Amino acid sequence: MTETSSTPSTAGDAHEAPRGRLQRLMRYIPLVAPVLLWAVPCGVLLYTGQHWPLPVTLTATALFVLGLAGMPLAMARGHGRRQQDWAAIIGDTLLGGAWVLFVWSVLLGILLRLALTVAGVGDGQDRARIVTWAVLGVSAALLAWGYHEARRVPRVRRLDVELPRLGAGLDGTRVVLITDTHYGPLDRARWSERVCETVNTLEADLVCHTGDIADGTADRRRAQAAPLGTVEATRARVYVTGNHEYYSEAQGWVDLMGRLGWEPLRNRHVLLERGGDTLVVAGVDDVTAESSGLAGHGADLAEALTGADPDLPVLLLAHQPKFIDRAAAHGVDLQLSGHTHGGQIWPFHHLVRLDQPALAGLTRHGPRTQLYTSRGTGFWGPPFRVFAPSEITLLVLRSAS
Repeated sequence: MTETSSTPSTAGDAHEAPRGRLQRLMRYIPLVAPVLLWAVPCGVLLYTGQHWPLPVTLTATALFVLGLAGMPLAMARGHGRRQQDWAAIIGDTLLGGAWVLFVWSVLLGILLRLALTVAGVGDGQDRARIVTWAVLGVSAALLAWGYHEARRVPRVRRLDVELPRLGAGLDGTRVVLITDTHYGPLDRARWSERVCETVNTLEADLVCHTGDIADGTADRRRAQAAPLGTVEATRARVYVTGNHEYYSEAQGWVDLMGRLGWEPLRNRHVLLERGGDTLVVAGVDDVTAESSGLAGHGADLAEALTGADPDLPVLLLAHQPKFIDRAAAHGVDLQLSGHTHGGQIWPFHHLVRLDQPALAGLTRHGPRTQLYTSRGTGFWGPPFRVFAPSEITLLVLRSAS
């Protein structure tokens, strides 16, 4: 246990001051971001030397203004108290489209224009119009491909993970990870069935869901989540809450998963035994649980490991990768997480890395602890995945021997 002093330190004050300024700045992002998302493409595509006919300029500008006004309103109606699915679909789609258009307006607006200038292609108007059509073409192609990537059944990603403390009797244990299914406004009941059918082909000993089942309450998304009850595992199906459960009556999701045959690991563990060896499979509530105000919810790894033999290897389910610091401090062997979606729509992953220690894949943290971060099985909000493919993960555990 670390001792604390009641005397404030100068270094601590110096560290807190920039953080306070950053937090104040973050408050304005929801106000500034929508304006930038729509204003930058509007300027790049219409007002940087293209000299379009006046009716074209006025019509296109009106569409950008309509998007700027309509997107926040639709998202507020879709994700606010009213929870109107049709509004959420419109708002989320506009958000994804605006993000892709913004990114490629900036990239091609700078790089392609520079390349055309260096190559001496056309005059200023010709180069401006080439950039406009290139941005529109690339954005349309990426959105069409990204929509397909988001709606398809994820590919299975397979990898072996060596755990030095794993007994030989557990060598070859098959762990399937699904996470961030985000059942939501777009009805994906059939997609859910196909995901579960794919999981069942993997002959898993243990199937894990590391949270963010849905956007909406269990009663509202029950039909989409119901296929989870068909998932098969030879030993156990275990689940932990994600942050989105705490936006949508988390206890209702815990109860529904229990009725579907999944074992919610709310700061507790179960034992997986085979061949005379044992693996501790533990889980914790999401790190946002404590601030949710929901009684009895909050991440507590010490409680989750209470009664477990400290000499046994530990597999931990924790929704967010950032929990890895606590996992490493407790000597956890492998943490499974989701939450990041791999960034979902490139290059959003750069912003994700500001909040999380890992984006996707297997990483090492300290002398013993490994972290596997899934890119997620579904998608949140905008129905697009661009350079961040979804996955169903098969982890085969290997002992050092």
